[in-house]
Amino acid sequence: MIAGPQIISAVFLATSNNWAKNSLSYLAGAAVSITVVVTATYLIAKGVTGTAGEKPQGTSAHVLDWIILTLVVVLIVRVYLTRNTTDPPKWMGRLQDAQPRFAFLLGAALLGLFPTDILSSITAGLHIARHGEAWWECLPFVGLTLLLLALPALGVVVLGKRANIILPRIRDWMNRKAWVVSEIVLVFFAGVTINSLVSG
Repeated sequence: MIAGPQIISAVFLATSNNWAKNSLSYLAGAAVSITVVVTATYLIAKGVTGTAGEKPQGTSAHVLDWIILTLVVVLIVRVYLTRNTTDPPKWMGRLQDAQPRFAFLLGAALLGLFPTDILSSITAGLHIARHGEAWWECLPFVGLTLLLLALPALGVVVLGKRANIILPRIRDWMNRKAWVVSEIVLVFFAGVTINSLVSG
């Protein structure tokens, strides 16, 4: 979900002039977007299949499984087709002088409007609703995503000035190879969904 501009922006902000405030603002914007999309999807799915705490039965459960599987397949195809897009957008070069307000809006936009992020959040919300879990079960997904986005800033805390050398190298590697990690995770998620369909 964070492979691409999301994590690369986090690296740029972590090495920016006002890195601490920028990174926290970026995470706050991302948190708002992810939580809103996951929650909206969860509530819509619950409204269609039943009340919170009740596991969807029969046709409703199978429909949700097929929707989840379709979304995961779309994500797999999209990640593969965009795997060679390695050059970051030109606007990223301006992140070194970014302000916290811009970082917040960037986090909200990238994690709330980017197609792969929307689909990932929708898939997570549907999956949790499909298994009759409570809303708060969405929070580990949100938390893990934010933790991954926070890694560059945490790297600055741990590495100090060395982060200015190490983080750009990691950014370049992620820009080239992150699609492979994304595909592995998505294929695993597709397998879990297929197993749910087969087992009834």
